[in-house]
Amino acid sequence: MSTGLLAEAFPEAVVEEGFGPVTVDVDRADWVAAATRARDDLGCRFFDFLSAVEEPDGFRLVCHLAALVPFSHLVLRTAVPSTDPVVRSLAEVYAGAAWHERETAEMFGIGFLSASGEPLDRPGLLLPPGFEGHPLRKDFALEPRLDRPWPGDKEPRA
Repeated sequence: MSTGLLAEAFPEAVVEEGFGPVTVDVDRADWVAAATRARDDLGCRFFDFLSAVEEPDGFRLVCHLAALVPFSHLVLRTAVPSTDPVVRSLAEVYAGAAWHERETAEMFGIGFLSASGEPLDRPGLLLPPGFEGHPLRKDFALEPRLDRPWPGDKEPRA
């Protein structure tokens, strides 16, 4: 992807070109518009994945997109503050994003909004009903295995 095309498609964004895929950081308010521009203007019609990374001041939502002809990658990112962890859903742009958003909501506690601004109430994917907490957050305490030892674990010799 050319730098000029990216600068034209994302005039307010921070574009990083390095050894890996091109990375574009956009404002949270421009998240869906940036994904739409990537699909329509840059040819990134292939949605690969969406997830999050916890940072000291909140979360970084990460979406990997690809253009197949000519083949190129694009990593689209946005900052989501921990005080208000909600962002508009990309499912209206990429239908495959819905599954990834459900997983990210369950594991990180980031909420996703519909195009009208309503919270999306989707069932969880990985955790049992009634589970409390978000396991991929740094403040989630992992309970030690007290009831039985880990399989293959050896007792230390005295």
